[in-house]
Amino acid sequence: MKYTSKYWIVIAPFMKGLLTKKYGKAMSREYVRRAKLIYRQMLRQAEDIGAKNPMASNIYMSFVFMAIWKAADGTVTPNDMRDMTKELLGKEIFRKLMGGMDLNKKKDMNKLRNMLRKNAGWIEAHPQYRDKSWDFNFDETPDNSVLSYHFTRCPLNDFARTYGYMEILPVMCEIDYLTATLYHAKLYREQTLASGGGMCDYQYVGDRK
Repeated sequence: MKYTSKYWIVIAPFMKGLLTKKYGKAMSREYVRRAKLIYRQMLRQAEDIGAKNPMASNIYMSFVFMAIWKAADGTVTPNDMRDMTKELLGKEIFRKLMGGMDLNKKKDMNKLRNMLRKNAGWIEAHPQYRDKSWDFNFDETPDNSVLSYHFTRCPLNDFARTYGYMEILPVMCEIDYLTATLYHAKLYREQTLASGGGMCDYQYVGDRK
């Protein structure tokens, strides 16, 4: 994957602060220093899905957390990282960056549906990345207040299985639930590729339904 620093610049300082609270300044500084090198290495190793692919942000963002976990070499457990990602995404700046929609509203549900279809359209329009990126499969429902789709291919899952990040990958999958709360929605899911399922399924409904 093409290197970009913007996700690291936004996320790493907040993670350093959370690490400092739990492990102290010296250890957090060392973990972040190591993680920066690991982050670059991970991007070099990852299959290129297209830097302009609208789904690429999932890799760039998740790799920051995964690199920090790797850099800590067992000191930061998956449960520790789970707590830190939850606290991080609960901060006002991230709520604004990742939120802004209310899926209880028909217009916002349609906005998300159209955005996802646009993402799928980009992948279909760039066949050189089609077998490396997420494959969108939309599950049509008669109720427009429900959005359902699934993936049978996930580059994060492929990477984690190849390079030894399966222990931390489920924490990245759980970010989907945190994102749903920012959309004023509930996410219902039966399986993920990370847990050994045949797909990652998504069903969003407004949290007031």
